Amino acid sequence: MKALVIYDTFFSNTEKVAQAVGKGLGTDKEVSVVKVDAVKPEMLQGLDFMIVGSPTRAFSPSPASKTFIKNLSANQLAGVKVTTFDTRLPINEKTPGILRFLAGIFGYADKPLLNELKKKGGLQVVPSEGFMVSDSEGPLAEGELERATEWGKTIRKLA
Repeated sequence: MKALVIYDTFFSNTEKVAQAVGKGLGTDKEVSVVKVDAVKPEMLQGLDFMIVGSPTRAFSPSPASKTFIKNLSANQLAGVKVTTFDTRLPINEKTPGILRFLAGIFGYADKPLLNELKKKGGLQVVPSEGFMVSDSEGPLAEGELERATEWGKTIRKLA
């Protein structure tokens, strides 16, 4: 198996989740965890799995994440199993009403990323996932790294 976990990050939270997903997904020989701006074309050859993660910024993926996927050629991911994740603030009763409303309309980074990967030929293997941060700059909410590792193990079972 050859898997690539690609992430972007602003405050290192998404990077920590990416590392945890990679740990659950497989060994260092099987899985590479790489920041989006360090991905080389040869890393995309012969992939079985590609997981892309981004922080949610203004209800959207990071600009670098969107650019990376946009620059993939048509059908470049044909036959590659894909999914995505994001880091986000939880929406709850303490969240101001306008933010709850906007999140309901615009959502988070995970689903737009996944939709774009599928347009490039990727095969969705599991639903995308959101991992919670405690504040806009973090840290990650308690238990999220363990949950990310378990999510990676779930994806691994599909190998």
